[in-house]
Amino acid sequence: MDVIPAIDLLAGQCVRLYQGDYERSQVFDDHPVAVAQKWVEQGATWLHVVDLDGAKSGQVTNLSAIAAIVEAVPIKVQVGGGLRDRASVSQLLALGVQRAILGTVAVEQPELVRSLCAEFPGQIVVGIDARNGKVATRGWLETSEVLATQLAKQMESFGAAAIIYTDIHRDGTLQGPNLAALRELAATITIPIIASGGVSSITDLLNLLGLESLGVNAAIVGKAIYTGDISLSQALQAVGSGRWQDVPPDLGSSTFA
Repeated sequence: MDVIPAIDLLAGQCVRLYQGDYERSQVFDDHPVAVAQKWVEQGATWLHVVDLDGAKSGQVTNLSAIAAIVEAVPIKVQVGGGLRDRASVSQLLALGVQRAILGTVAVEQPELVRSLCAEFPGQIVVGIDARNGKVATRGWLETSEVLATQLAKQMESFGAAAIIYTDIHRDGTLQGPNLAALRELAATITIPIIASGGVSSITDLLNLLGLESLGVNAAIVGKAIYTGDISLSQALQAVGSGRWQDVPPDLGSSTFA
């Protein structure tokens, strides 16, 4: 599987939240481009960038930082946070972002997701952020009554390239991923799943590797690589570079918004 480092942007800074709580943010670096380059040097083949301000406000806010990251690194970048209309998605993809991550609109405007999947095949990924099995929206500030498995199945039928699954209670806690929830999700859909939230060690990544045959093809790692609990280069050596990045985006089968 692949290990994808996360860069969460808040007011132009690289931060991590604890369980999605904006009041419990920790600044790790004032220079997101330098952070991106660091992960590239350690072997990253993808970057996962989240515009936290955008997720909260509903419109892309850290556009200049995102553009600078895309321009500075030779690897693929996926971006989420505040993508609530076609114009925002089109703008990011025009910058060179490889994949746009949709979250809130998947719940509130599912037909928009359907149309974007048709217009940008293979470039639309749906982020499902769950709290007790139900989908959270608007920067995790609200929790819907929609079940994560139900939404994933619908998004697969619309042509989403992959699902990024985040267990909010695990995110930023270094408590390990929710393997049971990932297994349940994998039993529901056939498109690739990217695990996110709670990864704290190489052991956690090896546990996720055990789910690769079920469709969990990649893992996003955030806080642990910033605190030093995980070395990105060692993690990539341990679980191997995944197949996801080798699949042409127009096939739509590769593996916060």
